[in-house]
Amino acid sequence: MPRTTTVESPGCPPLRALTFDVLGLVKVIEASDGQNGGAAKMVERWGDPDSSKCVLAASMVDRESDPVCRLTFLLLVLHGNAQNATAAWYRTEMWFRHASMESIELGSSPADAIHDRSPTTWNVCASGNILCSKVDENENYALYGGKSVEVNVWDLHECVKIWTAKSPPQNSLGIFTPTCFTSATFLSKDDHRKLVAGTDSHQVRLYDISAQRRPVMSVDFRETAIKAVAEDVDGRTIYIGNGSGDLASIDIRTGKLLGCFIGKCSGSIRSIARHPELPVIASCGLDSYLRIWDIKSRQLLSAVFLKQHLTSVVFDSHFRNKEVAGSALICKRTSLHDAMRDQYMTSLLEKIASLFWNLDIAETHSSSNSSV
Repeated sequence: MPRTTTVESPGCPPLRALTFDVLGLVKVIEASDGQNGGAAKMVERWGDPDSSKCVLAASMVDRESDPVCRLTFLLLVLHGNAQNATAAWYRTEMWFRHASMESIELGSSPADAIHDRSPTTWNVCASGNILCSKVDENENYALYGGKSVEVNVWDLHECVKIWTAKSPPQNSLGIFTPTCFTSATFLSKDDHRKLVAGTDSHQVRLYDISAQRRPVMSVDFRETAIKAVAEDVDGRTIYIGNGSGDLASIDIRTGKLLGCFIGKCSGSIRSIARHPELPVIASCGLDSYLRIWDIKSRQLLSAVFLKQHLTSVVFDSHFRNKEVAGSALICKRTSLHDAMRDQYMTSLLEKIASLFWNLDIAETHSSSNSSV
């Protein structure tokens, strides 16, 4: 029987998350029960179950305009069975060692998109298998890593490799053990020079491509492979999840373990997402649960069972709760009504004061005439 835990969930703030699974399904999860938050639940499902369309990874260009394009084109979705992968905006096809890039020029609707059918293809590595990849926020650089493939960074516009990590040295017995990278991400959205990678030997490595080819720092975490890595908006904290369901946060500047999140997951964690505005993260994995966590207290806020093995999760930061939006609209209307009422009362008082002033002048004038 799988391990299960019962944790009291206080509820999470209003938010929306999208999950992707091994059957190619996209599920929309929302928590919108008032301003104090509530339990997250699935509100919509897109697609038909098809194991040949397994979603391997996903990311989101999170902007407020063009919500249809955001859900259709601006989701970076890698489809396939680890032999081919498709990405919107920059489409990347990976046959274990090769990569291909196609550009999609977005229009006002999905039908107006212009798809360039002349892809640019290059060899990511001469040997080994690609297991993880990541595109930076500005879509100028991409990093790759995998089994017997050291982490390397590519310029997407020039399609050239600008940096590659140095292989580890031999051990005391003269045996060389190649590294297997299982997850990777850029440490900051504004700086592509610092990146973090997780390995199957339960290590988290920090690289600075402007300083050296060896890791700047290496941290061991538990005893199983690091399956998911996500960066925080502060540029110094990272969140990691491993194959045994452990979730923790680390200060990558010092390598200090800040703490583990309360509550054990029942399966391997495959994806972690940090909300751009709210102090929460989401995790999902092979136990088919989407979990929302508080990054300050590290407590579980809500959990949703979604039936299929989950592979990736992203946040929609522009989601606004209907009740909160409605109350804000009511407050706005009330404020406008109060302002109009104050303006009307001020005008009325000015008119009354003017009337009394005129009456006073008239009385004064009449009394002066009578005295004469």
